[in-house]
Amino acid sequence: MTDTVIRVEDQIATVINVFDVDPAKQQELVEILKEGTEKVFKGRPGFISVNLLASADGTRVVNYAQWRSPDDVKATLADPEAQIYAKRAGEIAKASPHPYRVVATYHA
Repeated sequence: MTDTVIRVEDQIATVINVFDVDPAKQQELVEILKEGTEKVFKGRPGFISVNLLASADGTRVVNYAQWRSPDDVKATLADPEAQIYAKRAGEIAKASPHPYRVVATYHA
């Protein structure tokens, strides 16, 4: 699987990180997250996808990430290269990452 697919039956690790950011810094944060994804996260074992969403009012950025397992997430977070991007993002925004599991999906 390489696309973001959200299904209850999938046994993947989902991490949603909501960043609170000054609207003047939102685009800078988006660029940091894009760069980190391209240079580090995409190459890590277990990576499936990252989706970045920027709020219309400029105050938040959401990083919706999918990994094959919680161990893949832990190993990535321990990677010194990943920590560089986390530090850069943390210097301009307040992060609130949490693991999630899909409990229901609905479609038209």
